[in-house]
Amino acid sequence: MVTKTEQQASPLDTVKLTLSLLILIGGILAYHYFEGESQLLRVLGILAVVGIAVAIAATTQIGRRTLSFFKEARVEVRKVVWPTRQETVQTTIAVLVMVFIVAIMLWLVDMLLGWGVRSLLG
Repeated sequence: MVTKTEQQASPLDTVKLTLSLLILIGGILAYHYFEGESQLLRVLGILAVVGIAVAIAATTQIGRRTLSFFKEARVEVRKVVWPTRQETVQTTIAVLVMVFIVAIMLWLVDMLLGWGVRSLLG
């Protein structure tokens, strides 16, 4: 039997996460500080800053667990049996027909209740 043990985050992990957060905040501030520069350069700069911050955060215990989660989620998505185009079209048509039928039924109930209220109130 394989058991996974939870490892405590080290103080170095806390420093790395704090550094990552400070880099992100600095990137956002720089984006606004260089407002007069080209939009493309500012966006490329913020993307670079986000990449650096994520790379630093990925070296922590929390980052490794998060990356592992995303890898496992990707494996599970690949296991999903997606419907064919024909099944999707048939299901969509069935839903539209049911919506139309329920709409007609609600319209008839509304008409009946409206008639009842009008006949009661005179």
